[in-house]
Amino acid sequence: MSNWHFGEFLWAMLVFFFWFMIIWMFIAVFADIFRRDDLSGWGKAGWIVLIVVLPLLGILIYLIARPKVPMEGWAAGPPPRQGSADEIAKAAQLLESGKITQAEYEKLKQRALG
Repeated sequence: MSNWHFGEFLWAMLVFFFWFMIIWMFIAVFADIFRRDDLSGWGKAGWIVLIVVLPLLGILIYLIARPKVPMEGWAAGPPPRQGSADEIAKAAQLLESGKITQAEYEKLKQRALG
C-alpha cells in the first residue's frame, strides 16, 4: 500500500463506495419485495429474477415502477397517542355541546391526566 499514489487511493475508495452502495440497495429492495403483501408469489419471483440478473437496472426499475403502499399496509404500530391537553379539550367540547355529563367529563379528564 505504500507505493499507492493519493489519486489511486481515492479511486479505490470511490469504487468501494459504489460497490457497497449497490449491495446495500440490492438487500433493501430484496427485503422490500418480500415484505409487501400486495405482490403475488409470481410477482415477487419476477422482481427477484430481474434484480439478480440486472442488479442496478432492476433496482432502478423496481424503485420507479412499484406501486405506493397505503400507510395501513405497513406494520408501523399503533397511531401516536394524543396529548393530554388535546384529550381534555375534546372532552370540554363534548361537555359544552351537551353530549356528555359533568361526571363523564371528569372521568375523561382523569383518564387523560393519569
